Amino acid sequence: MNIRPFEEHDRTAVIDLWRSCGLVVPQNNPDKDIDRKLKVDRDLFLVGIEDGTIVGSVMGGYEGHRGWINYLAVHPDSRRKGYGEAIMRAIETRLREKGCPKINLQVRTSNLAVIAFYAAIGYGQDEVVGMGKRLEHDA
Repeated sequence: MNIRPFEEHDRTAVIDLWRSCGLVVPQNNPDKDIDRKLKVDRDLFLVGIEDGTIVGSVMGGYEGHRGWINYLAVHPDSRRKGYGEAIMRAIETRLREKGCPKINLQVRTSNLAVIAFYAAIGYGQDEVVGMGKRLEHDA
């Protein structure tokens, strides 16, 4: 798998990937999420390509205190090949180069397979409660 920054012509394929991975939910418009990402740290939006097809993605963010991971996706037909770990290592490298000391991410507690994946590549559970407040509604 070749990993590179997102390019605008990737948009439809990336959204299709997210749909195939169950990452598109009613409260988050994927087009708006991409538009927002392209305004901030666009170099932290990566795609993974195999045989000319986008099979992976990750959005990273860094505001000077912590790094964040969103939209990590590997197409169901391309899993168990090391692609998830590879694209995570790529975003970790970019975040480290920006001076990021720690990466945070959120996983639904019911998503045991993804929790196990992150644990296998060195992530641990923090003793925190995730909270959020929507400032803009996408629906």
